[in-house]
Amino acid sequence: MKNTKFHGRFESQGRQCEHPDCDRPGEFRAPGSGGHGFDGPGQWRWFCLEHVREFNAGYDWFEGMSAEEILDAQSPASGWRTQNRVYSGMGGDMPRWADYDDPLDAINNRARDIKRRAAGAQAEYNRFTPHEREALNVMGLGADADRQGLRRRYSELVRRYHPDRNGGDRQHETRLQRVVEAYQLLRRATAFA
Repeated sequence: MKNTKFHGRFESQGRQCEHPDCDRPGEFRAPGSGGHGFDGPGQWRWFCLEHVREFNAGYDWFEGMSAEEILDAQSPASGWRTQNRVYSGMGGDMPRWADYDDPLDAINNRARDIKRRAAGAQAEYNRFTPHEREALNVMGLGADADRQGLRRRYSELVRRYHPDRNGGDRQHETRLQRVVEAYQLLRRATAFA
């Protein structure tokens, strides 16, 4: 069981500090024998707080490694060069969509549908000015909003953020002000005419 008073402390469960001159409980683990690698330090050694601090001060994770191995271990891509079982039979390249037989043209149809919907949504947003688009975001509305939806959403947000509805709590006052300003801008927008 972990104790939160000291980070990394485990109740001893009968373990004694492994320092030769110490008889205190071994509640802190340190890398032990069995080497270290990508999967961890191997076997743990157990020390008291004083001796784990002493151990950590002199511990060198790179001990026994060549300069090339140290540079490799410090690389951001460390561990990614090893071949994964899942991809071992695929050769060097990842499969491409063009590598699949698609007699119903489902892959291309899906891609075309996604592009079409994105273009349609963009066209809907184009009827608003950049400031009006920002106001829509404040209101939590999409480009398909109409005047009635705008009024309904405004009413809902005012009820949610008004201090009278929150027991006098004014923490949402800034949010309420942004909603009021967004509504004032959008209600005069030509897109809602």
